[in-house]
Amino acid sequence: MDGTSIIIWIVIGLVAGWVARLLLGGKGGLIRYLISGLLGSVVGGFIVSYFGIQIPIEHDLLRQIVVAAGGAIIVVAIARAIA
Repeated sequence: MDGTSIIIWIVIGLVAGWVARLLLGGKGGLIRYLISGLLGSVVGGFIVSYFGIQIPIEHDLLRQIVVAAGGAIIVVAIARAIA
């Protein structure tokens, strides 16, 4: 994994975490956005591949953000249920 890939992964995580917080409300900061977004990308990617869900978006980056944001929403909802 090169430096560009890491930066793209971080940007996707930040955007996904921000979208999750925007939709679910609550306080947030860059670190919270990043953590929820990165965890969300793992959860969303697992769910999409496990269930064979096809995301009908041709643009790869946008599709990855949508999957990560969906996963981040799940992560934030579970974290709130536990807390």
